[in-house]
Amino acid sequence: MKKINIFKYISGIFVVGVLLTSCEKDYLDVTPTDRVSDAAILSDSTLFEAYVVNRYLGVRLTNKEGDANQPGFGRTFEYGMWSSLTDESIYNNDDNTWLIQQGQLSPENLGIAGTFWGRSYRSIREINYALANIDQVGMSQERVDRLTAELKFLRAFRYQDLIRNYGEVVIMGDNVAQLGDDFSDPMWFDRRPIEESMNYVITELDNAISELPLYNDSDYPEGRATRGAAMALKSRLLLYAASPLYTGGTSDAQKWAEAAQAAQDVMDLGIYSLYANYQELFTTESSNSEYIFARFYNLNARHLALEIANGPNGYGGWGGNVPLQNLVDDYEMIDGTEFDWNNPVHAANPYDNRDPRFEATILYNGAPYRDRTVETFLPDGLDSQDGPSNWNTSKTGYYLRKFIREDLPIINPWAVAGVQNWMYFRYGEILLNYAEAQNEAIGPDDSVYAAINAIRSRAGMPNLPVGLSQTEMRDRIRHERRIELAFEEHRFYDVRRWMIADDTENQTAEGINITKESDGTFTYEIKTALQGKSFQEKHYWLPIPRSEILASDNMLEQNPGY
Repeated sequence: MKKINIFKYISGIFVVGVLLTSCEKDYLDVTPTDRVSDAAILSDSTLFEAYVVNRYLGVRLTNKEGDANQPGFGRTFEYGMWSSLTDESIYNNDDNTWLIQQGQLSPENLGIAGTFWGRSYRSIREINYALANIDQVGMSQERVDRLTAELKFLRAFRYQDLIRNYGEVVIMGDNVAQLGDDFSDPMWFDRRPIEESMNYVITELDNAISELPLYNDSDYPEGRATRGAAMALKSRLLLYAASPLYTGGTSDAQKWAEAAQAAQDVMDLGIYSLYANYQELFTTESSNSEYIFARFYNLNARHLALEIANGPNGYGGWGGNVPLQNLVDDYEMIDGTEFDWNNPVHAANPYDNRDPRFEATILYNGAPYRDRTVETFLPDGLDSQDGPSNWNTSKTGYYLRKFIREDLPIINPWAVAGVQNWMYFRYGEILLNYAEAQNEAIGPDDSVYAAINAIRSRAGMPNLPVGLSQTEMRDRIRHERRIELAFEEHRFYDVRRWMIADDTENQTAEGINITKESDGTFTYEIKTALQGKSFQEKHYWLPIPRSEILASDNMLEQNPGY
């Protein structure tokens, strides 16, 4: 029998959760006082439900992941957001993001992307434990069915993160790994084809959908899975499953039709709608009509205080995730035409008359913010390198506005800030999912136009021109996702599933230098904000961490190219 470093493997993949422990009594017969035993959990329905609820929490596995045990699946408002691994932004002070932007990703160093494998399988093991033992707890069948559906949704969410980051993954089924198991059996490390994995997760979601309620109530508060949440995850996964990266570059009209139907099913629930104000959508403390599934924060369970983490240096902020010129230039003019630096009217005042989502998303030179306007110009701009705390000056000339609340302080925010919610699924995404899938399935019919125009109308933008071809509509939809979903952790996966990352991620990461002339006018010069941006074909998937390969005694197959 092969000897596998299973203790190391368990520490990464099969660790029992925060609320669960199993002790060997024959060495030291000591009862831990800092945790609840598995026997207690299985004999008390209240403790068992608390265990289920804790599966919504993200354990801090690396530095810069926010505070430990915060609500969320391990990624939400953190220092380096997922946008800073794309052509949306860069993280101003690196924090293990630049190596991914510069194509230096390796199994030994995945930067901030290094925790998905271990965190996901850890959670799957914890969920499988609950599913294997739920019938022992002594609850009503209705309660068992509800919690089982929640657990299956949570497991599907974890598999989503595995599949969209690594492609082929190990399907654990309902197995619960134990220290005495024979881990020389290849089944523990057998990565299955993407289509098989997708089918497994979709089946799990269908089971969850049949048992989850439409709404949470006093017994199941906001933030727990609903039928809409499971249907939204199904919509996203079927959209991915139909995309070129997942089909080997082919287009299957049937797969696209299934993705369109999944999005339509969410729309047909009739309980979600676009929230009227795009900017306020991301800063409200309570839910609204667009929320489908979100993590809710409050002062007792805060995440990182976004205002100081991403604020301009002249206000006392740290810069954080600074938008790239590449994204800025993609915001249309208010009349729906493209922005063009070669147009002298555009170039003279590049931030005027743009898509309103630009001002709601990005702080630019001259943007009204708090008690003054942002000053990224030189010389003497308060938010430039001539301003205070110049080590936090934006390397791109822009700062993040999306998610940021002006009524919360930047300086000393710790007891009062960090209350914005994070939406994992919102209705705007569902409309975009539908439009893309329907266009690929049958072309740009009236329903495709209706979905896209609803999003644009909410933003204050004109409808798309009629008569677009399928290819033209595809480009429009991709543009709309780039703008509407900016900084919501979609771009990283979109450019990969469309297989255009070798273009978008090899473009120079640009920023801007702004000079204030003696007459008060400004001149603009595009600059390189981060040197060496690079993407290779192997980067369409993340590498599995080397530690996981070694812990499996090399039975776990690495992704190609690594």
